Amino acid sequence: MTKTGRPAKQSDRDAWRVGVLFSRTGAMAVSESEHFFGTALAIQEINQAGGILGREIEVIAYDPGSAPETYRKMADQLLTEDGASVIFGCSTSAERKAVLPAIERRNGLLWYPSLYEGFEYSPNVIYTGAAPNQNSFPLAEYIVRKYGPRVYLIGSDYIYPRESNRIMRDLVESYAGQVAGEQYVPMEASDAELTRALELIRMRSPDVVFSTIVGRSAQRFYRLFVKIGFDPARLPIASLTMAEGEIREIGPQFCAGHLTAASYFGSLKHDSNTRFKTAFAKAFGADRPVSMWSAGAYAQVKLFAMALTEAGSLDTQRLVDAALGLSLESPEGSIRIDPDNNHIWLTPRIGRARADGSFDIVWESKSPIKPDPYLSVSPIGGRWLTEEAVIA
Repeated sequence: MTKTGRPAKQSDRDAWRVGVLFSRTGAMAVSESEHFFGTALAIQEINQAGGILGREIEVIAYDPGSAPETYRKMADQLLTEDGASVIFGCSTSAERKAVLPAIERRNGLLWYPSLYEGFEYSPNVIYTGAAPNQNSFPLAEYIVRKYGPRVYLIGSDYIYPRESNRIMRDLVESYAGQVAGEQYVPMEASDAELTRALELIRMRSPDVVFSTIVGRSAQRFYRLFVKIGFDPARLPIASLTMAEGEIREIGPQFCAGHLTAASYFGSLKHDSNTRFKTAFAKAFGADRPVSMWSAGAYAQVKLFAMALTEAGSLDTQRLVDAALGLSLESPEGSIRIDPDNNHIWLTPRIGRARADGSFDIVWESKSPIKPDPYLSVSPIGGRWLTEEAVIA
């Protein structure tokens, strides 16, 4: 990965210049570092294979330190001073919302690899993470059917948790469940704040906790959950974001039995994932786990390369036109960019964390699901878990 501030126009260079904005420091360092490594691996593979149309990808990479305002400033710098019209970046919705005005004003193109709360469309963004109908919908039915009707909602205090919990509330109630409580904690919550939150959960006696706490606060929450006496086998935390890298940081012994809904787990057994894991281990070491964050970031760069090969230009409109409808056999399986909404077809899955830090897949869709970011088609309360699809 290359970092440079030399301003230039793309046409003046032999390489395709792109920006990378993922935090390797701050509250989101673990998951966003995985985004960064997945992006780096894909670009390395493309360049080693001769680049795109005979030209390598040149990268300007910045670390915004998990601060949305810094994301905004660095996106502006990439688009104006650094001459990059394409940016791979952002993890949280706060970060994406911070850079979106700059992206649209400068007619850039953001490739966004994270799941999010939906209800957004921009012609200047390719959304390659899961929309709510691809993770929250099957998870809600699974937890109510498998663990019980009382679901407690807790999250970090920003847009993604609040919107995700709004959707989860409707889903839980549609399956004859009830919300046992709802609360929010600061992005950088202290142990004392998290302990108070856990005591409130104890008072409400839920059957399952749906957590949208993120970053370092999530890591402390999972440790404290066990330390104050909760048993994940009896009261699991269900999440959309807790992946293998953070489980390693927390300690797998604190996470065994908890649930994550995602389209990718490192334990998937097919050839495309085996190739990805082998390449990732060779590049970054066998002790660094793969996750939805690294796999998703890797796949979107490969899709970008396919679009650029067809477009022959970093012009945003030409790139988007070339990208819509593209499909790829990615680490998670078959994916495709939906031409209707710039989001991606993914295969929903639910995993249960093991004591070794990996996941057992306990449910998966039979095929990729069309993204429905505005929930205009996906019915609240629709049936996802046919008996033959439930693995455990």
